[in-house]
Amino acid sequence: MVVIRLARSGAKKRPFYNMVVTDSRNRRDGRFVERIGFYNPVAAETEKGLVIDTSRLAYWQGVGAQLSPTAARLVKQNAAKQAA
Repeated sequence: MVVIRLARSGAKKRPFYNMVVTDSRNRRDGRFVERIGFYNPVAAETEKGLVIDTSRLAYWQGVGAQLSPTAARLVKQNAAKQAA
């Protein structure tokens, strides 16, 4: 199954997550098909904390990709931010 989830990168105590499309059997930080955004939970006020390519997200969901619970929460948060 194809899944949209977060892959962790960044330094110790300074997390940074890429939102990736991958096969569910791959490791969390392993091989992925496409990077469709990122999430920086420790972003400063001047930096972007969440960026998602909504057109690619819609495409992958259209062909059957499932969102992980955390990715679903971030997509919902991003949609609320775009509407405001």
